[in-house]
Amino acid sequence: MNDKTVFTLEEICAILPHRPPFLFVDKIVRFVPDKHIEATRLIREDEPHFAGHFPQKKIMPGVLVTDALAQTSGLLWGFSKKVSGQGTTEPPQIFFLAASTMKFINPSYPGETLSLVSSFERNFGTLFTYAVEAHVKHKIIAKGNLTLAMINGSI
Repeated sequence: MNDKTVFTLEEICAILPHRPPFLFVDKIVRFVPDKHIEATRLIREDEPHFAGHFPQKKIMPGVLVTDALAQTSGLLWGFSKKVSGQGTTEPPQIFFLAASTMKFINPSYPGETLSLVSSFERNFGTLFTYAVEAHVKHKIIAKGNLTLAMINGSI
């Protein structure tokens, strides 16, 4: 995997409305506008959800892996608009609408770095679908399809 940072956490925060503890993307390491993005997320031992999921053997919740993939997909859309010059100074209104065909194949644990990959599939007006996959090294954690809704279509 390429460790080079394409977009930093500061740039991510200019696109996404999420903030800790619900920001699940640390940096962007690959980016092809309107096509493909890869982000990373270090799973930290001190994250609040691990207090209950599960204290004896901490596992990253699948719903949070899915949200990290949705955030990554939103970043593909947002950074694509930004680099094409179609952006504005207002942050986008991006909403996670649906997860279809999501499959959780392996668990992920604190200390691991999730690679979050999203590829644009198609859009219907302000609805955008993405093929997504999370993995740790060569081990697939989750994969499926997500739909995001863009309100006002602006960034």
